[in-house]
Formats: sequence, C-alpha cells, structure tokens
Amino acid sequence: MVATMALFISCGDNAQALKEINTDLQEPLGTASNIRMIYTDSIKIQAILTAPKHVDYTNLSFRYAEFPEGLKVIFYDELEQENEVVADYGILYNDTKLIDLKGNVRLQSHDGSVLTTSQLFWDAESEWLFTEQPFKFEDTDYNFDALRLDTNKGFTKFQTGSLIGTVTVSEEKDSLDQQ
Repeated sequence: MVATMALFISCGDNAQALKEINTDLQEPLGTASNIRMIYTDSIKIQAILTAPKHVDYTNLSFRYAEFPEGLKVIFYDELEQENEVVADYGILYNDTKLIDLKGNVRLQSHDGSVLTTSQLFWDAESEWLFTEQPFKFEDTDYNFDALRLDTNKGFTKFQTGSLIGTVTVSEEKDSLDQQ
C-alpha cells in the first residue's frame, strides 16, 4: 500500500512539472513557406535568402529565426560578385547577427573556391566565418582538409588547425637580400 501511494505521488509531481514546462513554451510569432528575403543597404542588394520554411521567434526575449528545412543565401561582395552558401539547417540570432549553419554546409565563392563542412558560423556584423568542425577548402592554390577555421569572408586572413593536403606558397626575397 505504501509503495502504491508513493508511485501516485511521484506521478502527480511529474505531471505538475510537465504542465509547468509546457506553459512556459513559447510559440513562434509566425511560420512561412517558400520564402525569399532580400537584404539591402542603401538600396544596394547585399544578399538574397531563400528557404522552404521560416519559423520566426522574434517575439521572444532572445530573438531568432529558424530555417529547419534548409536555406540558400546568395550574397554580393563590394564588386557585386555573387557568392552562395547552402545548408540543411540554419538559425539567425537577430540581436547578435550571428548565423549558425548546419548540415552539408557549402560555401562557393564567385572565383570558384569551395568550402564544405558540417557546421559554419557567420558573423554578419564583422563578416567573419568560423567553425570548430572539420572542413575542406579548395581553390586554384589550395586543396586541404583541416579542423577549425577562423577567417574573413575573402579568405585572405585565416587560421586553421592542422592541415592535410596541398597548399601553394610563393616565396618572396627579403628586401635586405636584394642588394
């Protein structure tokens, strides 16, 4: 009899806890299908985002938008050259302007360079990309795999973990040696 009573008390406590958790869940502000968002700055198109599904949580205290079925972003550099990123999933944190891309992430630049990884973070404010996941990068000078990437959007300044692959390095003479 005591064991049965303890079981009922335990279930009652769990039911109450679940009820409290469910009342705290926040619903999205809205959900949209087959979206196309155009980001502009001074009437100049910066990026075009398309996605099969967009879930908007900007009504929460920590505002974000989710792309649970993947997304594609075409963004333009200063010379209006087109670059593209696709991923199976994405989340945009509105206040920090940080974008978390996950699943088969592929970034292709206008010059043909390609970066592939399972997760990539894009800091839209500083135009910086980073990941702690293994990635592959290929262009005319580089073809390597590495773990960890920290780079500007033009890949002119980057740091990685250990590299595996081919890297072409040009050697310049020191100005003191040219006398």
